[in-house]
Amino acid sequence: MKHLRYFDALARHGHFGRAAEACAITQPALSVQIKELEELIGAPLVERGARQIRLTGLGEEFETRVGGILRAVDELEDLARASQSPLSGRLRIGVIPTVAPYLLPDVIKRLARHYPGLDLRPREAVTQKLIEDLLEARLDTAIVALPISEPSLSEVALFDEDFVLLRPLEDADKPVPNPEMLQEMRLLLLEEGHCFRDQAISFCKMSSSLPRDLMEGSSLSTLVQMVGAGIGVTLIPEMAVPIETRSASVSLARLPHSRPSRTIGMVWRKSNPLSDQLTQIAEIVHQAGMGNKAEAAH
Repeated sequence: MKHLRYFDALARHGHFGRAAEACAITQPALSVQIKELEELIGAPLVERGARQIRLTGLGEEFETRVGGILRAVDELEDLARASQSPLSGRLRIGVIPTVAPYLLPDVIKRLARHYPGLDLRPREAVTQKLIEDLLEARLDTAIVALPISEPSLSEVALFDEDFVLLRPLEDADKPVPNPEMLQEMRLLLLEEGHCFRDQAISFCKMSSSLPRDLMEGSSLSTLVQMVGAGIGVTLIPEMAVPIETRSASVSLARLPHSRPSRTIGMVWRKSNPLSDQLTQIAEIVHQAGMGNKAEAAH
């Protein structure tokens, strides 16, 4: 199993250095493990190049089978854990970047109280990456914006939250713009790959063409600071307000009528033996989210 996990990492990363880092071992040690596996198989699995590796024909077939074996073994482990009460051991939970800084600290505290034997392994990434890792059993569950609409995943809605408009402090007394007016303003958005960006674009009815002076940032913190510097306006989720606005010269406005919102939920594989326990954990995350909303409202 150790050899198979190392091979799986190498096949995914396509690079000995990155695969070794992901496996928390040295590159020479990983190379030895792959060589041992090839000797056990009796044929090469990897073509080694100066900068990257490529799988041989056998290696590609091997990768497909190995993925299924590792998922099955992980689910056997989860089946054993599902019989334990309370839940303990490793729990790999993914969270999107526009939720993680604001919700995750409270979720970790609450889970530690309810499940003292739980070894929580949080991972922050954009939705597409989280879903890929979930389907490949590299994550147990993920907190994302719904819907995901993946047939093999269970979805549980946790709470809804509004988006709010942030403007420079000197614009505080100006009328709150509607979606059409936002199209004429310099709107600051997250980089491509963030689902929150797509939701903001949809609300502003910019799906057909984006404004020429659109500006992008890598995080909500960057966007808020840019607004404080007078560069433009932005939308942020309600849960981010208490943290992101406390050190920025910005004004907060709640959009009138048909205000944009999103549904935050948890997803996991329907085949996961821990489904009942994950449903209980979803309730704890729901409580944390509702507490966060109450704080943001004040």
